Amino acid sequence: MEERKVLQGGEFLIETTDFKDVFIPEEFNEEQRMMAESAHDFVYKEVRPVIDRLDAHEEGLLAKLMKQAGELGLLGVSVPEELGGFGQNYVTAGLISEEISHGFSFSVAFSAHTGIATLPILYFGNDAQKEKYVSKLATGEYVGSYCLTEPGAGSDANAGKTKAVLSADGKYYVLNGQKMWITNGGISDTHIVFAKIDDDKNLSAFIVESAWEGVQKGAEEHKMGIKGSSTTQIFYNDVKVPVENMLGERGAGFKMALYILNIGRAKLASASVGACKAVINESVRYTNERKQFGTLIANFPAIKHKLAQQAILTFVTESATYRALQATEDSMQKYANEGMDKGQAALEGIRQYGIEASILKVFASEALDYIVDEAVQIYGGMGYSAETHVERAYRDSRINRIFEGTNEINRMVIVGELLKRAMKGELDLMTPAMEVAGELMGIPDFGSGSTDFYESKFDLIKRWKKLVLMVAGAAIQKYMDKLNDEQELLFNAADMIISIYTGESALLRVQKLESMKGEEAVKLQKDMLDVFFYDKAWEMYKTGVDAVNSFAEGDEKMGMLMGVKRFTKTDGVNVKDARRRVADRIIELNKYPF
Repeated sequence: MEERKVLQGGEFLIETTDFKDVFIPEEFNEEQRMMAESAHDFVYKEVRPVIDRLDAHEEGLLAKLMKQAGELGLLGVSVPEELGGFGQNYVTAGLISEEISHGFSFSVAFSAHTGIATLPILYFGNDAQKEKYVSKLATGEYVGSYCLTEPGAGSDANAGKTKAVLSADGKYYVLNGQKMWITNGGISDTHIVFAKIDDDKNLSAFIVESAWEGVQKGAEEHKMGIKGSSTTQIFYNDVKVPVENMLGERGAGFKMALYILNIGRAKLASASVGACKAVINESVRYTNERKQFGTLIANFPAIKHKLAQQAILTFVTESATYRALQATEDSMQKYANEGMDKGQAALEGIRQYGIEASILKVFASEALDYIVDEAVQIYGGMGYSAETHVERAYRDSRINRIFEGTNEINRMVIVGELLKRAMKGELDLMTPAMEVAGELMGIPDFGSGSTDFYESKFDLIKRWKKLVLMVAGAAIQKYMDKLNDEQELLFNAADMIISIYTGESALLRVQKLESMKGEEAVKLQKDMLDVFFYDKAWEMYKTGVDAVNSFAEGDEKMGMLMGVKRFTKTDGVNVKDARRRVADRIIELNKYPF
């Protein structure tokens, strides 16, 4: 197999990507598909039948299901074989997360355990810590939790008040503090706890066991959704933590938390993909059963519009998710091949793709929110009944825009991290930004005018990238170090960047799929791309105009508004017929077929 070219994180904004260098879901191998089938079977045989009991917090049920998942090896997918896992890559872990997501609130417990509760020890722990804890977390003997958030420290995680003080004999730290919104809090055996030692500026991390004296779990929180997951406060009252249970170096906890949040964001995206597909399946089945005015509601064009839009957003989300997951994996491997320690290589790969992880998190959570909302609408009054799965999916979805850093924070991260890397010299954004500024002074170019499907779409992507560079370059010159105070403008830039990455990912996927299976096999996928690109071009135009109007004046403003127009101009598309063709296929097969 030809080796993929590995870009740096964020480099997609200034580089051209070849479809040969991206991974698409159609490339999953037999082993990966078998593992996914095992996860699917577990959810539909063990979790779905008891979901009402799980949501009612039946004593011991969640812990039992987690143990069953461990016995099947599902908790150890990403854990090395020598520690009791399967040693599978980032992409496979994403696929398993996608299948487990069909288990509603159980998937939250699963994702927290396998991601943010296990991987910090795997990536930052020493050999003794890995042997003692990761081996048990991989098999389900232990359930893990991640304890970062506090009553006064949510988005500003480093503002936490939890303290650790070294004992006089130097053998342990005395831990005092309070954590809240802790997933798996009520059933966890191990906690990754973030605290400040003495008056340190930054957090340190510790592995704490629930059984230790002074650890007190609060009552289960009553939540809008994900009711079956365990969410509690945890209190630490003079807890003696052995010095050997510090995770990583002193003061490195904040950096660790950011790395691990990147993992959580990417896993949330893969879980959202699975939830999107499951909800579409519920939607289309209902349209093929429910009659109104003497015909199945599947025959109504308004319903077809909803089904098609659900499918388009799912296809794009999935394309971007697996592109980024494989790119992260490739980046990890690249650093390892260059001689970096395997654990450090993994961390650097994850850091590299932090921008993409935030893009995935925002787009996937908002796509899922749209899809579950339309599912309830398709069901009508029945969708508001607790008897249906779409009602539960609607409630469960809402947390995803808050989990793993709010979408507002993630939008700030996308732009902030790009600019930070540019300032450090990791990404050369200034040269292409200056080229775009010079282009504005030249003869207007309204696109290639090509009638070739891919060439015209890639040309549009290229122009969207110029739009972002134009806006960002001018905004930096105007605001300099005060740019962070212009959050609306940063959100405009983030939304444009998100559209670029997700649109390009879907386009590369279809192009690669056509190279594998031929033009006939991707006709409907091209319909989906036509709709997505047409809609996004108009969104990009509006967002670009809003951004320019928010800070530019005079001749600069006039020139930039002309730039927005030329960078977003697109040919007309019969989106009505394109959506109907997509919907007809979904209705015919009675499921999401892409």
